[in-house]
Amino acid sequence: MDKLPHIWCPGCGHGILMRAIAKAIENLGLDKDKVCIVSGIGCSSRAPGYMDFNTLHTTHGRALAFATGVKLARPELEVIVITGDGDAAAIGGNHLIHAARRNINITTIVFNNNIYGMTGGQYSPTTPTGDLGTTAPYGNIDRPFDIPKLAASAGATYVARGTAYHANQLVKLVEKGIQNKGFSLIEGVSVCPTYYGRKNKKGTAVDIMKWQRDHAVDIKVAEKLSSEQLEGKFLIGEFKNTTEPEYTEEYQKIIDRFIKER
Repeated sequence: MDKLPHIWCPGCGHGILMRAIAKAIENLGLDKDKVCIVSGIGCSSRAPGYMDFNTLHTTHGRALAFATGVKLARPELEVIVITGDGDAAAIGGNHLIHAARRNINITTIVFNNNIYGMTGGQYSPTTPTGDLGTTAPYGNIDRPFDIPKLAASAGATYVARGTAYHANQLVKLVEKGIQNKGFSLIEGVSVCPTYYGRKNKKGTAVDIMKWQRDHAVDIKVAEKLSSEQLEGKFLIGEFKNTTEPEYTEEYQKIIDRFIKER
């Protein structure tokens, strides 16, 4: 409580996403001394400063690199990475795909606010095509990354997406991500009324939340809808849940074999 009030802008969705992580940890009954939360740089990465766990605030885009080191050194820890869309998919994009490829037992929650908020509103890898940023005053011409698809394609074994509006569902998705024995990625679609919303005339924070309510479709519901009914919508829910060998266990096998054969 001595860290409050937080530094996030009024209406920011990051507090809801942070609560989802804390609630998921509480629901799973994890020992807080056995949890390590790692972040990079950005609005999202302020979250560990308000959380009572082992925390590591690292350099921009390198949260997964630091988290990989923590997990290899202390595999018994539950390592959770909090990162933003730019931190994860641009500056840290290479770390993301290789962490997913290795299937290391880390749960990554991407706070996606569609912009680089902390540094002044530059467009990010998830800024929709045509939307504005301070570095795209006439509109972004890049196609946005679908981060869950990127992670799933790279080998992540648990992949999901929730939103700040669907707060209870997000808690359950984070719980399942933590329980997965391998690399998990959960995208949390956040709300940035200040740098993204104001620049793109999206209305108030409440308006953006209502947009999430009206445009998000659960993947199980989407299976019953036509392409016309899904026009302009985006999917939420659990996208991938598979089992593959976990990296730190495979690494330990190498060490054990070396010790045995030397």
